[in-house]
Amino acid sequence: MLRELKTFVTVARLGTFAAAGQQVGLTQSAVSAQMRVLEQQLGVRLFDRSGRSAVLNAAGRHALPLAEQMLALYGQMALPPGAGDCVGELRVGAIATLQTGLLAEALPRFRQLAPRVELKLVPGVSLQLFSQLDAGELDLALLIKPPFALPKEILEVPLAREPFVLVAPLHVEGDDPLRLLAEQPFVRYDRTSFGGRQVSRFLREQGLTVHEALELDELEAIVRLVENGMGVSLVPRAGLWLQRPTRLRVIELGALTFHRELVALLRRAQRQPALDCLLGCLDPIN
Repeated sequence: MLRELKTFVTVARLGTFAAAGQQVGLTQSAVSAQMRVLEQQLGVRLFDRSGRSAVLNAAGRHALPLAEQMLALYGQMALPPGAGDCVGELRVGAIATLQTGLLAEALPRFRQLAPRVELKLVPGVSLQLFSQLDAGELDLALLIKPPFALPKEILEVPLAREPFVLVAPLHVEGDDPLRLLAEQPFVRYDRTSFGGRQVSRFLREQGLTVHEALELDELEAIVRLVENGMGVSLVPRAGLWLQRPTRLRVIELGALTFHRELVALLRRAQRQPALDCLLGCLDPIN
C-alpha cells in the first residue's frame, strides 16, 4: 500500500501517469496498474482521466493530504532517535528546482521533528555547491549528480530522477524532436552546468548542430523564453513551470530520453542525527 500511496502522490503532483512513472522508475502501464489497485482497495475513483492527464477528482483531493500524512508518519519510523534534541546550525546548499520542490516539501516536516536546529539555505548551481561542500562550507549539498567520481570522503544519497523533454512554442508545429532541434532556434541550458553538459552530450550523440538563440542556467527563465517564442529547448521535467498553466508544447523524447539525477552529498565524517533526519524528510519512503 505504501508503494501505491507514494506513486499516487507523485501522479497528483506531476499530472500524468507517464511523468510519475519516470519520476519513480516505473512504466506508464505499471503506474496505471498501481492506481487501479489503490482505487479498488479504497473503493473510490481518485482521478478524472482525460487524454494524457490525470486530474484529481473530489475523492482524490480528499485522499491526497491523508496519503501525504501516512507517508510522513511511516518515514518517522526510520528517523534516528534524538533528532528532536539536536541543536545548532545546518548549512544546506540547493539548486533552484530542489529549493522549490523536494526541499520546500521536506522543511516543514523537518522543523517539526528538529525544532531547535537552525537551517541556513545557500542557493547556487551544482558545481558551485559541490565546491562549497568539498571546502567544508556546507553540511549538505542538494544538486545534480556530478559527472565525475566523488572523493571517498563524500557520501552520495539518491533523491530523484528527472527526464529531459523538448519544450517548444505553441505556434511551432511537428512532433519529431530531432527535426525541431535542427530547424528551430535553440535556447540552451548552460553548457557549463551539470545538466547543461548532459544536453550537450545528447546533441553530440545525435549529430545535431543547433542554431543557438541564447544560453542560460535558470530553468524557469528558459521556459518563459520558449513560451514567448524565443525558440525550443531541452529541459528536465522539473520546477515550478510544471505547477502552473503553460503556453508551450512539451514533447517527449521517447526512446532518446535521457535523465538528470538529483542527489544529496555530505561528508561521511559529518553524519549526525539532524542530517539523517533531514535526509529522511527529503524521501519519506527511502
